[in-house]
Amino acid sequence: MRSDVKPDRRSRDNARVTITDLSQALSLTKGTVSRALNGYPDISETTRIRVIRAAQAMGYRPLSQAQAIKTGRSCSLGLVLELSEHDAHAPFLAEFLAGLTQAASAEGWTLTIATSESEGDTLRIMRDLILHRKADGFILPRVLWDDPRIAFLDREDAPYICYGRSKNHVETSYFDAQSEVSMVEAVTWLAQLGHERIAYIGSASHYAYSHLRRDGYRAGLAQEGLAFEPALMIEEVLDPEEAAKATRQLLALQQPPTAILCATDTLARGVYDVAHEMGLKIGSDLSIIGYDGSPEALAMWPRLATFAVDNRKAGAALGAMLMARLRDLNAPLQQELIAADFRPGGSTGHPGKTPEELAQHVIRLSADRSRND
Repeated sequence: MRSDVKPDRRSRDNARVTITDLSQALSLTKGTVSRALNGYPDISETTRIRVIRAAQAMGYRPLSQAQAIKTGRSCSLGLVLELSEHDAHAPFLAEFLAGLTQAASAEGWTLTIATSESEGDTLRIMRDLILHRKADGFILPRVLWDDPRIAFLDREDAPYICYGRSKNHVETSYFDAQSEVSMVEAVTWLAQLGHERIAYIGSASHYAYSHLRRDGYRAGLAQEGLAFEPALMIEEVLDPEEAAKATRQLLALQQPPTAILCATDTLARGVYDVAHEMGLKIGSDLSIIGYDGSPEALAMWPRLATFAVDNRKAGAALGAMLMARLRDLNAPLQQELIAADFRPGGSTGHPGKTPEELAQHVIRLSADRSRND
């Protein structure tokens, strides 16, 4: 990145570069430089970027404690990760943090990351970060349908951006992928392949995305003229083991589905396990689609058809949105939706068995196992 200021030799000699040094190098007043570094809205974007680039080139580093006392801000974005979540170490996290950190660093901000063990612990940590001026605002990942973090931050009048849409999302700032649209597309894809009985395995209803993806599944059925059958939808499923149990329940129906749509790739893994166990050919006897575009989807064989979101870009976008909001607290709500990319795989195809033939296969398998026992 080019700058109109060359690196200052003193930065290599451990001498601290000051606001005065920056103002002299840029021929700007110290007040203008200070306000540009702190993101005040009365400073033009051109000047702000020029000052930030010069500060980076000269090695300027503010004294964070003094800056927080003077401006009331620490220029730090807060992120609290709850380790008790069943997928707290999801593969998306590394890419998400990389994008978020990069966006903050490019603007001269920092990222304060904390971990918690419970919902109550999360709120306590947020309160401490606000009280001690260690975070000016928060990124809320994995938004819940009725999210206590949102209620808490609203009461504290603390800025935040949600990664997802809660029950009252029209009143919040958020960034999200339209996973409900992806579910419609998945049903359409399967229907065009000839599937008429399409099941859905959904995640826990306290997650906001679960509501959106379930609604997308039902909307897709309606769009394709397929009747919704409650027996073909199983929710509150959290892990592959529970997904395997749900799959056995679906395949035990008198008219089992020839295709199963899963709310996440993790749940699709449980469907794969049962299909292999029952001797069903994935992509023919049983078609499967997931959501997340996770590394485990690439590892499944045949490769899982899934929808992917660029989590690095998502992290960068959330960081930029929160910093913009912190610069102008009176700005309108920020709400951005993107589309997930469909990645076809060998897990879908034309139905190789009718529902009746599939049911007979399951009955024969059960009978063979009974005899062997």
